[in-house]
Amino acid sequence: MKNLYTNGSIFLVPLKDGGFARGVVARASPDGKLLLGYFFGPRLASQAEADLSGLEPGSAILSLRFGDFGLLKGLWPVVGKLPEWNPAEWPMLKAVRRDPLGKLKPVLVRYDENDPSKRVSEEALKNDIDVPTDGLAGYGFVEAKLTKLLM
Repeated sequence: MKNLYTNGSIFLVPLKDGGFARGVVARASPDGKLLLGYFFGPRLASQAEADLSGLEPGSAILSLRFGDFGLLKGLWPVVGKLPEWNPAEWPMLKAVRRDPLGKLKPVLVRYDENDPSKRVSEEALKNDIDVPTDGLAGYGFVEAKLTKLLM
């Protein structure tokens, strides 16, 4: 089955307490199961309110790697595509792997520009830096995180 989402696809994420956030697929792994997404407010009351304009990477409230289950199962409806998709404007994120106990040094992780499932380098850091924590989010985590961010 062919995916209904590709780089530049705009989709809606249902929030836990009602309404929707918007998301953009910025990268997909070759099998389409792992994605890099940028997510946006404000909270939309309904799918009919889905304004597809003004989606710029710098205005994202969240960006992370996530699994495609919400899109694959139709829980997150695809509502459009950015008209002039340019991947250079939507960069692959850097992330830091952090030790939850704080005993190990943080590690900067870089992923392939075209494949969010392919780690290309790791670099031990002397000090932590302000970039997202490395990991892979499930659709439920993304919905909960966006709900909290858009309260």
